[in-house]
Amino acid sequence: MKRVYFVGAGPGDPDLITVKGMDLVRRADLLIYTGSLVNPELVARSPAPEKLDSWGMHLEELLQTMESGVWAGKLVVRLHSGDPSLYGAIVEQIAELKKKGIGAEIVPGVSSLFGAAAALQTQLTLKGVADTLIITRPAGQTLERDDLRALSRFAATVVIFLGTEKIADIFSRTEFMPDTPVAVVYHASWKDQKIVKGTVADIAERVKEAEIDRSALIIIGQVVDPGMSYSRSVLYS
Repeated sequence: MKRVYFVGAGPGDPDLITVKGMDLVRRADLLIYTGSLVNPELVARSPAPEKLDSWGMHLEELLQTMESGVWAGKLVVRLHSGDPSLYGAIVEQIAELKKKGIGAEIVPGVSSLFGAAAALQTQLTLKGVADTLIITRPAGQTLERDDLRALSRFAATVVIFLGTEKIADIFSRTEFMPDTPVAVVYHASWKDQKIVKGTVADIAERVKEAEIDRSALIIIGQVVDPGMSYSRSVLYS
């Protein structure tokens, strides 16, 4: 079956893409990438004769482009930022392609979630601190309501995507303790990466001072500043 390859580009650093993903990027005849979310250095490494920025394209237009490329015998690569399975909107693309008799293959990528953890030099799950990881986003243009208040009651590490521009509102609606550590990582793994640390009580003001309002992750929990509160892993006992 003819197919489109959905490839995770990684968090930003062009070297943080899988070997299989890079091979497809280099062999692509048609490379469709998600705008400024994908590092232009990575896009430049592809010799594809056709490269298309999908920013602003409607789903129907995007599907028509992929379909035309596939039926013309081209190797079509749809390059998503991070990992396609996290807020990647790939299921709707794949479902429509299947209606046209076109299959899909997904090549996972390194999520910005893990790029941010690497930047902080911490673990998202840490023995004696947090054994649970919650990934979520706030209500907005494409989400009518969220579960932030309920999720803030868990003893877990909470990672919020797509929320930096409304960070003050987010924390006004949660039940985290005011002294809970928070980190906001802008452009994790990119050359202009920026990290802002604080607490639930002051992080919104710190982020405002740093002029960060997009392309950042919010990480909440003691793993941001674990000190010596963690327990030694049984792996090294």
